[in-house]
Amino acid sequence: MNENTPDLELNYHYFFSSLGWLLLAATSKGICLLHFHGLTPPSDGHFRTFLSQTFPDIALILPQQNPLLNRAEEAILKYLGTGQPMLPLSLDIRCGTPFQRQVWNTLCGIPFGETRSYLQVAQAIGKPLSPRAVGQACGKNYLPILIPCHRVVASNGRLGGFSGGLHLKRALLGIEQATGFVH
Repeated sequence: MNENTPDLELNYHYFFSSLGWLLLAATSKGICLLHFHGLTPPSDGHFRTFLSQTFPDIALILPQQNPLLNRAEEAILKYLGTGQPMLPLSLDIRCGTPFQRQVWNTLCGIPFGETRSYLQVAQAIGKPLSPRAVGQACGKNYLPILIPCHRVVASNGRLGGFSGGLHLKRALLGIEQATGFVH
């Protein structure tokens, strides 16, 4: 096979949650996407097009569940329903610049039920003058909830932004702050 020819297989699955329809996608290495679709029921064709545009290096897109997608769906629904922290899942972080990946790795260290400011994250990665770039990296996160970008807020306590919309960020923070699972 030509080295420029894509050869990766992607499985995807979508399901309804308290946040609306969610799309999960995974390669053999791990979950590579969690996408908020909204309240309108999705079409399979829409998701296939979205996935092929998002991951042009994928050769085969299969609308089927696999054990990892099943575990991820179960963990997400339990988190949304009870506020129980999710156990780690295998992730395939195939997108992003080295800076974005550094930010995402740092976000994974923010404890459940706590927040950090964009400035605090910038300081934690040794780039104290880059809080705006941290915010942009959060916005490019293909794995919200799993890489908890919702736990990052502005220095003044305001929510900042969120790829799924501020109403979802507010809901996720509310879930974590309202449970007995907070560390």
